[in-house]
Amino acid sequence: MKCIYAFIDSQNLNLGIISQGWKLDFKKFYIYLRDKYNIDKAFIFIGFMKENLDLYRSLQSTGYILIFKPVIHYGSMDKFRFIKGNVDAELVLQSMIEYDNYHQAIIISGDGDFYCLIKYLLKQNKLFKIIAPDWNNYSSLLKKFMPQLIFMNMLKTKLEYKKSH
Repeated sequence: MKCIYAFIDSQNLNLGIISQGWKLDFKKFYIYLRDKYNIDKAFIFIGFMKENLDLYRSLQSTGYILIFKPVIHYGSMDKFRFIKGNVDAELVLQSMIEYDNYHQAIIISGDGDFYCLIKYLLKQNKLFKIIAPDWNNYSSLLKKFMPQLIFMNMLKTKLEYKKSH
């Protein structure tokens, strides 16, 4: 039986979906990955902020394995506040730590910084899919992997978060 792990760049995923005018329901997304691609584990790489503890608990209770990165705050509270929590190195490292534990990987990001990882996984027959959030905004470096590359643009009706009343 093939074991499939998903490695999710949460910032790229979230911003890519929001740029299309909708919000992702992470529970529905987990179920989608499990049902459509038979994933065994889903690692989500995310910047850690104390004010998001409820979100982290919710993601973990859904089934995600969270890998945190400390965030850096730029600016003061009274001015524009920019938060940086780039998780690229963590995603690459974790995919290598777990390398012997999965048969194939799904990389969820439209970021070209994962080019070398994706190229390596493909060469080793370990790349299953690349799921990019938005076909209008992804790295042209990923075009080389078009047979494995899919986009989430058409998944709004299945995966959109809807507040329950």
